[in-house]
Amino acid sequence: MILFELRCGNDHHFEGWFRDNAAYEAQVAAAAVSCPVCGATDVAKAIMAPRLNRATGEALDLAAAAGAMRKVMGEIRKKVEESCDYVGENFAEEARKIHYGETEARAIYGEASPEQARELKEEGVEFHPVPWPATEN
Repeated sequence: MILFELRCGNDHHFEGWFRDNAAYEAQVAAAAVSCPVCGATDVAKAIMAPRLNRATGEALDLAAAAGAMRKVMGEIRKKVEESCDYVGENFAEEARKIHYGETEARAIYGEASPEQARELKEEGVEFHPVPWPATEN
């Protein structure tokens, strides 16, 4: 089986699994592949990231790669916790105070709802959302 990143004529992106490239070509020619968003059958392959293989031809161990990523994210979290002030659910309020010069500038971290993050972005408040890994095992 092979996974292709696909795109319809309306620029919707989606994935499709096929037995091989010939199966993909046959199904697209028969208009048997349709966009799950709009139903369009004018489908083509989109640019895809290459599959990474080791020198031995063995596929990359995704579990090991995910473990390495969790480790790096954990190190980033530790560094942020050591060097920034935790303001919890008051993040949006504190970020605004710093942005508008109402309080001394300092590095902070905390939580914000998607709505609060959207409002901060619209106001031009600089911040960077980070998807923290869980601290427990």
